[in-house]
Amino acid sequence: MDAPSELAFFLLLADKGSFTAAARELNLTPPAVSKRLAQIEQRLGVRLLNRSTRRVSLTDEGELYLEHARRILADIEDMEASLGNRRAAPKGLLRVNATLGFGRTTIAPIVSAFARQHPEVEVQLQLTDAPIDLVATGFDLAIRFGELPDSRLSARKLMSNRRFLCASPAYLETHGAPQTPAELTRHACILHRQNDDAYGIWRLSSGRHVETVKVRGTLSSNDGDVVLGWALDGHGILIRSEWDLAKYLESGRLRAVLPDYTLPTADLYAVYPARRNQPARVRAFIDFLLDRFAPSAPERSGQLSSV
Repeated sequence: MDAPSELAFFLLLADKGSFTAAARELNLTPPAVSKRLAQIEQRLGVRLLNRSTRRVSLTDEGELYLEHARRILADIEDMEASLGNRRAAPKGLLRVNATLGFGRTTIAPIVSAFARQHPEVEVQLQLTDAPIDLVATGFDLAIRFGELPDSRLSARKLMSNRRFLCASPAYLETHGAPQTPAELTRHACILHRQNDDAYGIWRLSSGRHVETVKVRGTLSSNDGDVVLGWALDGHGILIRSEWDLAKYLESGRLRAVLPDYTLPTADLYAVYPARRNQPARVRAFIDFLLDRFAPSAPERSGQLSSV
């Protein structure tokens, strides 16, 4: 017997608990089953089963052999299922969640292009800014900025996305530019309220040193486009992502503030429930996203929407 057949034979014998029941299942005689077990034990040099007239029971070595046999056969089954999924054409229902602004301006067009290539996939795109429980709600994946702290989830990074402090030239000419993080407390700061993030708490790093500053301002919103517009109008200092700011920094409509300091990133991830075998439709969509957000793709040109 080859190794997988040997493992499957022992697993069946252990589950049935007798030579007679195993022989009936395998369409063999009980003596043939006994002989096959003896050959395995002889090759291994250990006794796997205790025999009696009616039942068999596992020895300590048999318990260990059975444990490994179950795991190895399960891994083989998973591998074959995974290969089968790779051959299968994507089809069926794909449920995707994304943030409101970014989902509307960037993910929706990607879904449109994906649907043209995979007409057998039915895509449901739900846009919400609040975090959702993917496992409880039955979504196949979410597209989110920043990693989600949930051990039940896996994530694929789609693109890097740094954050910067910025302000309009008009604001900086009137109020001056802060030279240290502590000076931010004396400036008007535009606040982007996001989910349960600490409100008005900005963390800036220089090497290993991290400074936490409680900032204030008269303007705040949960919409990224709104707060960006206020910064362009000269109302104060704002934190935004490089993909949001690129064209404004290049044109000079905004200027970087405290450029020697770094802030927590807003990298983009495809997040999905952890499982051994992803359906072909999920894997195909993740691959499609990775291709669209590759460094050479047009979506990386700085035209992405607010985070």
